[in-house]
Amino acid sequence: QLVESGGGLLQPGESLTLSCVASGGTFSRFRMGWFRQAPGKEREYVATIEWRRGRTLYSDSVKGRFTVSRDEAKNTGYLQMNNLKPEDTAIYFCAAGDITGKHYTNWGQGTQVTVSS
Repeated sequence: QLVESGGGLLQPGESLTLSCVASGGTFSRFRMGWFRQAPGKEREYVATIEWRRGRTLYSDSVKGRFTVSRDEAKNTGYLQMNNLKPEDTAIYFCAAGDITGKHYTNWGQGTQVTVSS
């Protein structure tokens, strides 16, 4: 089971780091993915990190502003979000992914991020 935390209410331009911890054991999947869902919209891919190698990929909408990382010893992934924009407002989820990056399971409950002036 993955558990996200760290959401909040921020102003445009501020930064925030989300955490995703694999509770109950070691994170053993190939990758950890981050997704978000804004009100009235479909869930959107944000970023992914290969757990062992640390290789990262980002969606165009967050590239250059968001950084995904992980701490293997803590079984925890992080999504650092800089220069937040109102369009980043969404519920953010983490999930465990396979080698293809197409299949994700063990979705967390999500954490709300709201960016508003």
